[in-house]
Amino acid sequence: MSGVLSSIVSQFGIGGVGGFIAGFAIKKIGKLIAFLIVVFVIFIMYLGMREVISINYNELWNVLSEFLSFGGQVAHWLVGVISLLPFAGSFVVGFLLGFKLG
Repeated sequence: MSGVLSSIVSQFGIGGVGGFIAGFAIKKIGKLIAFLIVVFVIFIMYLGMREVISINYNELWNVLSEFLSFGGQVAHWLVGVISLLPFAGSFVVGFLLGFKLG
């Protein structure tokens, strides 16, 4: 019985720590990506204002919205994969804690 208990405890521990690290990293990387997108858009708008380039703003916003919806599809797939893992509960708790503290 203690072998089963230690296995369950180790799965919760590994899942929780792994989830915390993943949540923390994803939040930090998400902030960096959002910052880089904003800088890129501002740079493109600046070049358009200086008439260095000609910008079709409608198409630019369409491309950006498609890119952001792709990120949502990846997140949806990732949630499905995580739900199949045996330590999903502790992973999700650790992920949310890491995301909150990140």
